[in-house]
Amino acid sequence: MRFTTILSAAVASGPIVASAAGQLGFALGNKKSDGTCKGSSDYTADFAALTKETGTKVVRIYAASDCDVAKLILPAAKTAGFQVILGIWPDTDESFQADKAAVVANAPKYKDQVYAITVGSESLYRGNFTGPQLLAKIQDVKSATGGAFKIGTADSWNKFADGTADAIVTSGDADILLTNAFSYWQGQVLSNATGSFYDDIFQAFGHIQEKSGSTDKIELWVGETGWPTAGDKYQNAQPGTKQASTFYSQAVCGMVDWGFNVFFFEAFDESWKPKAIGEDGSVADETSWGAMTADRTAKYSLKC
Repeated sequence: MRFTTILSAAVASGPIVASAAGQLGFALGNKKSDGTCKGSSDYTADFAALTKETGTKVVRIYAASDCDVAKLILPAAKTAGFQVILGIWPDTDESFQADKAAVVANAPKYKDQVYAITVGSESLYRGNFTGPQLLAKIQDVKSATGGAFKIGTADSWNKFADGTADAIVTSGDADILLTNAFSYWQGQVLSNATGSFYDDIFQAFGHIQEKSGSTDKIELWVGETGWPTAGDKYQNAQPGTKQASTFYSQAVCGMVDWGFNVFFFEAFDESWKPKAIGEDGSVADETSWGAMTADRTAKYSLKC
């Protein structure tokens, strides 16, 4: 489906509603290029680069206890004027308990810096939980934090669109939901990448709003989207700086300009990462998805 067709259909169908301008955020890793854990000074440098190159003031992280990220990033965020979505990884009981403990220990001391808390990142997509099972984890965290923060989850767009997450959507316990959509991982040619991205997101947002019975009861974000600047071709999707820049300006900035909140994946290259496996079984590089290099140099214009 072409981009113009999707826009026309989305506007006509409702009930999707957006404000005059959305927020742009970035997914942020907790390791340096050699795979060792970041320290406080690294987050300070990350925030400085993001402010200079993008103007953003919000990031998301995935596992609050890993590399002591919640403990280290929140003081740095306070100094830099950033907010953070803290992540809890519920897929094993060990990680769930450790991340929950890190959130409970650190979030109350930095309430103004904690934008929200997500329980799970594509846990439904990987099949590690059913909707009701993940809801129970969300409710657990909500209870543990005393209702002081927005709580939700992040998952692939199709798990919201196909009803897998309905138990969460209709529960009244999800304050915020992040939907991930990657035209690259769907093997799209660049000319259709923006259209495919919009179509995926609008399917997910539309279903969430229909099931929740409201356009604003649940805060909605694009949780992840992006395009690699180097690496392996995936089906018809070709990596490259020109391609990534085009997707960023058309799809990401287009969504933000239209009033939707978007997290770009990701802020900086992570050369320590192993190869990723696509849905078709193809092996693909995942070290060059950063909007900036590991030394915090912008690869292309990042201001929408």
